[in-house]
Amino acid sequence: MDAVEEALQRLLTETRASRVTLRQDLPGDYAFPVTHEVLADGVPSLRDERTVHLPTQPVVLELQQGRQVVQDDCRTAYDDPSFQQMLDTYGGLAAQIVTPIFHDRRLRAVVSLHQLGRSRTWSGEDVAAASAAADEVGRLL
Repeated sequence: MDAVEEALQRLLTETRASRVTLRQDLPGDYAFPVTHEVLADGVPSLRDERTVHLPTQPVVLELQQGRQVVQDDCRTAYDDPSFQQMLDTYGGLAAQIVTPIFHDRRLRAVVSLHQLGRSRTWSGEDVAAASAAADEVGRLL
């Protein structure tokens, strides 16, 4: 396990969430592929998922504005049909904290903390842990 995955694993362990991913802005056919991922037992991977068009997703649009996105109940977050479909595609994504990583004022990477199957009220500690993990990963990249 490399240093990035270790940081993601600490976040997963601390928050007891379902999945943590790192997506990076890399050259290629798919915007922001999953480059690193840690999973709780029985949780499906997103590494090979390429059907969701991320640049038009409402969360990514918020991230580009420099905002961390904290959703306790994803089903009620946006009415956007493509967002609602993404929740199912991502294995029943129910709650999430999504934190941007910027370099030279450009969105370069995204750390996502996912809760599958049920909504969840994220604590201040969970939000702080996600921010700290994104800061650490940003330094490592």
